[in-house]
Amino acid sequence: MTLPLTSEPIPRQWDRRGLPAWTYHSPALFDLEREHLFLNHWQVAGHVSDIPAPGDWLAFDLLDERAVILRGQDGEIRAFMNLCRHRGARVVEGAQGKCRGALVCPFHGWVYNLDGSLRGVSRPETFGEGVDKAAFGLKPLELEIFGGFLFLRFRRGPQPSVAEMLAPYAADFQAWQSGNLLPVDVAGWSADLPVNWKSVRDVDNEGYHVALAHPSLQDLYGRDYRDLYLPGGLHVSYGFYGDRPGRRWSVRNYVRHSPVREGLPPHLQRTWAYYGLFPNTVIAFTPESAQFYHDLPVSPGQTRLTGRLYRLANEDRQTRAARYLAQRIDRDTSAEDQQLSIWSNESMRSDHFEGFHLSDLEYGLRRHHDQLRDLLPVMREDHAPPESQIPALNDELLCARTGQA
Repeated sequence: MTLPLTSEPIPRQWDRRGLPAWTYHSPALFDLEREHLFLNHWQVAGHVSDIPAPGDWLAFDLLDERAVILRGQDGEIRAFMNLCRHRGARVVEGAQGKCRGALVCPFHGWVYNLDGSLRGVSRPETFGEGVDKAAFGLKPLELEIFGGFLFLRFRRGPQPSVAEMLAPYAADFQAWQSGNLLPVDVAGWSADLPVNWKSVRDVDNEGYHVALAHPSLQDLYGRDYRDLYLPGGLHVSYGFYGDRPGRRWSVRNYVRHSPVREGLPPHLQRTWAYYGLFPNTVIAFTPESAQFYHDLPVSPGQTRLTGRLYRLANEDRQTRAARYLAQRIDRDTSAEDQQLSIWSNESMRSDHFEGFHLSDLEYGLRRHHDQLRDLLPVMREDHAPPESQIPALNDELLCARTGQA
């Protein structure tokens, strides 16, 4: 299969170690990750089809910050902090919903227009000289749309615009017609794991384990699975299927029902494709469906896996059957990966754990670790520094690197 994207070559000699075990359970490091990895990097929160009409909204919470994405009366989609400017209450509650022309804070009844501006306050005469409506609108957040998917970040950070960053994906997303997807369900899905978020990424960032750990995926595309390493830390995985009927029930019937989509280029025609976004997100496509999923850190030892599923707008009965079968395969795969993440994370606390020794097929894991080390150089320390010294040491290492540059 000839691919339009060219992978960076794997070096002949490279450091096959992973991150040291202490980085998977350090509270001080977790605090640095909150500040320098998650709140200032782009996160996928949904798709334009999740909020098709004025007043429709999506909520997105991450590490004590909370956002609402709202379609205005003018049809524009905007993101705001989900914080009333009066006392900080949530102006929307839940994962998704619809409001009639305005957002009303349930605490004291402050009212916000769908563009985030303050419409009015209850009992305005009790605020002395009054409330300056122009100064008390909902706080806006950065929001970008790429291929129909909604990206936000709580703070400005080192990543460029989404369009610039994901430019290598643009042709594929256009071919998948990702902007025309429709949601499968309302709330999406979630699962909580007793692991550090990096253990989840470690499993998902390599295909070495597919042959043994994922019998359905191996049956479907394991013979011709490829990881591509792109500039900017991007990572694409393609699994090509259809050359064999499949032995397992779900795979055999999926291959039989999976549609041949007109307009897809050859490298996407019978393909499951996974597009990675640093630090914690994947957008995946099959010929009949799409999804995004990400690993949202909750604490050093807890991670919430969440995602949303999408379908084609013109889905027929055969395509719907294929989507159901694909979800069966994916459900089993997710359960298998969750168990692997738990086992891997457990090992990080063992006195006998001596670190990773990575295969060339796990180079994607090393690349991800290198990106983390670049942003948080304290992760290069083989042995855990005292917890109280980790922030200062990280600052010192950053300053030393800047001085050398």
